[in-house]
Amino acid sequence: MSAPKPVIAYLFTTFPKNTETFLQREIIAMKSHGANLRIYSLWGGGGTFRGLPVARFNKWRLLTLLWMIPYESWRRPEVLRQVLGGLCTRRAPSWMNFWENMLGAGFACLFAGAFRQDRPALIHAAWGGAPATAAWLLGRLDGHRFSAAAHAYDIYEHGGDWWLRDKLEHAAFVHTSTEMGRRGLIERQIPAESIICIRRGLDRLPVLKSLRASRMPLHLICVARLVEKKGLDHQLRIYAALKAAGIPFAARIVGEGPLRPELEKLAGHLGIAAHVTFTGHLPQHEVWNALGWADVLLHTGVIAPSGDRDGLPNVIPEAMSIGVLVVTSPAAATTEAITQGITGLVAPVDLPADWVAALRRLASDDAFAEKLRTAARHWVEENFDAHKNARRLLSHFERVIAAQAAAPNPPLTVAGS
Repeated sequence: MSAPKPVIAYLFTTFPKNTETFLQREIIAMKSHGANLRIYSLWGGGGTFRGLPVARFNKWRLLTLLWMIPYESWRRPEVLRQVLGGLCTRRAPSWMNFWENMLGAGFACLFAGAFRQDRPALIHAAWGGAPATAAWLLGRLDGHRFSAAAHAYDIYEHGGDWWLRDKLEHAAFVHTSTEMGRRGLIERQIPAESIICIRRGLDRLPVLKSLRASRMPLHLICVARLVEKKGLDHQLRIYAALKAAGIPFAARIVGEGPLRPELEKLAGHLGIAAHVTFTGHLPQHEVWNALGWADVLLHTGVIAPSGDRDGLPNVIPEAMSIGVLVVTSPAAATTEAITQGITGLVAPVDLPADWVAALRRLASDDAFAEKLRTAARHWVEENFDAHKNARRLLSHFERVIAAQAAAPNPPLTVAGS
């Protein structure tokens, strides 16, 4: 009988989460490759996922920090000094980010004993916030090897996570899914050689649908959370410009968020409420049904006042995979998938006339539309296969685990030692 595979402990903020299907696909693909995963959800989530138990962090356990902090501080006083030094010498960019990091620290302190008794071969933090804080502190306390992922939110929201550099410089490697993210991490002085860019992906590719013979009225779709970085006020003005240009269309905005009342009011003010449907949140299979209906996906992403922005929204490759044409703003990492005139079209959000011209051409030029669709599908096949990309990520996990096995008793270190 072969020996069991080494355990990889995956730390999530919330898992599973409806708006983070890309992480669910990563776990599905990892499981298909035989990875031995132990999953923890620090906030919400829990239960089981595809037969895997998801350990949910009971926040009531934070009360036990009253005696666990003194105990762990007695074990590793230099770690406490490092954390207190950080608390006294820097300001968190927001209260939310402060408490995210405190949640991760609390998890690490409370689970340190369990991780010592049943030691995973590697800890992987799926986000650069609370999960990376937990992984970093577990590493500081007991020498656990860890890796971490850093998303656009971790890097850019309010200038980036409070403790990002300290955490990630000690990671065995840092996973990001865009070249934009890689550049952002290098700018924060994370060693370039420790950063790997591996995209997310689809666990299965859909059938490429046919181009609608007549695309009038145009079927337009946007799939997004209704928040500032999605630039949906610009999108509504684009729809108003389409109406003014006499181009018939029907639009669906799929998603939920705090800006919904404001956006619905703006649609009424612009006189396009009869043309635009706000569907609210839809389950994933209904999102795919909506993509099957659509001719064109619009993405009007911007950089929010907080600095938050998209990386490469997963819905863009999803739309590309099924044969939906894409018009996007050039903000963030969308142009890593959408190359102007090759896999889609790109236009600034503050120039509605450019969007009208782009949509008019996609409605009328069959040959051009087919050329874009074919190239877009090819990009997805080459770059957005979850199983292929998970295999690459798993190979990095295995490399770290193998190196650890070759040196089974590494010295425990703290920053600066």
